[in-house]
Amino acid sequence: MISSSIAQANMEKSRFGSDYIPLVKEEAVRCRLLIPFSKIAWFTVSLPLFGFIFCIVWSVLYNFTAATYTHCKVDNFLPSISAAIGHYRPQKDIWKAAIATQSFTRILVLIMYYRHYKETLYKWAYGIGNFVLFTYTIENTALVTLSFWSSIENYALHKLSFITFLVMSLLHMLLSSIVVRNCRSPAKDTIEENSFQWKRRMLIGNVSSILLATYFFYRHNTYCESNVYSLFALAEYMVVLTNMGFHMTAAWDFAGRSLLVSCKGLRII
Repeated sequence: MISSSIAQANMEKSRFGSDYIPLVKEEAVRCRLLIPFSKIAWFTVSLPLFGFIFCIVWSVLYNFTAATYTHCKVDNFLPSISAAIGHYRPQKDIWKAAIATQSFTRILVLIMYYRHYKETLYKWAYGIGNFVLFTYTIENTALVTLSFWSSIENYALHKLSFITFLVMSLLHMLLSSIVVRNCRSPAKDTIEENSFQWKRRMLIGNVSSILLATYFFYRHNTYCESNVYSLFALAEYMVVLTNMGFHMTAAWDFAGRSLLVSCKGLRII
């Protein structure tokens, strides 16, 4: 009887976590939800992705003339990100809702990366890992502020938030890639290697997009050519999409990990 009880307890351990044994089977069924962390990572990125696509498409369909207007008064075919997400409704409301929601789930991702770095990095690299997490936090904070205060409502704050987001997101991607490659043992499986390769591709794409956006913005302000501002906007889109693609790699980084939601709260297992 005793051995049977121990075996049953071990089975429940393996199901719900290494140091938690439910007292009653009925409670385990009723009060627990196990969510793969990869789904949380996909959900976190999908919210701003679909919000971003909606804002661009809706602005083109229903606010095209106003959204593509510039001081040069030349033809354009795409709105800038600021115009698409911050100047018109319902775009600005949908974007704010998406960013506000994902900011909370990104806290879970931050916690996961903290634990991940503690488990995988060499001890001498803990300080670097903590700085990577700091850049992640500031990037998310800047994204929230630039989304909730548009260039029309508060130009100075919006500009500062945008620059901070750009610098911190680029720094985060660069340092994350360095940490994964140089501050821990080599990748143990194809999933980890695949995650690193996509991080590197998104980083290269992000840097290239920033350089293109800078070039087209300079040309637009210097020569006021038709459609050049739209090329700048297109490069802006790629900056955002490559940033999202980089954060999507968390789905591979945490493959096999889950969030346990129970009557007693949340646990990562």
